[in-house]
Amino acid sequence: MRTENATFGAGCFWGVEETFRKLKGVVSTAVGYAGGTKDNPTYEAVCTDETGHAEVVEVEFNPSQIAYDELLDVFWSNHNPTTLNRQGPDVGRQYRSVIFYHSPEQKSAAEASRERVDKSGRFRSPVVTTIERAPTFWRAEEYHQRYLEKRGKSHCAI
Repeated sequence: MRTENATFGAGCFWGVEETFRKLKGVVSTAVGYAGGTKDNPTYEAVCTDETGHAEVVEVEFNPSQIAYDELLDVFWSNHNPTTLNRQGPDVGRQYRSVIFYHSPEQKSAAEASRERVDKSGRFRSPVVTTIERAPTFWRAEEYHQRYLEKRGKSHCAI
């Protein structure tokens, strides 16, 4: 089985992970940090909003079962991509809307999808989601992995 990775930041990573983890064709998910300046960041450091990292979910998926475009659709449907460095009550760069691409094909697909969403009229404000080359993914502490599942919850209560 050939798999690919996709990395998304869409606010607090707990709910984002749970959303992607349940999709058919997703092999595994992990929450972590990406896009910052500090090696081996901790949750406490990222929460200071000084490391530049985003809370992200790395999704390993089987492209013969789920297309990258389908993952993008889920990404757009499960957060507000028009609020800069914020999702609900969570504020800071660590909660920014970002797609980290792993290939030129993912970059093109992400850019096309962002343009479609922005022009669709679905949101009153412009989409502020950035699309960036996937940097090092730093896996978050184990207590953050499958956080909601471990607590018997299916989503964050925002």
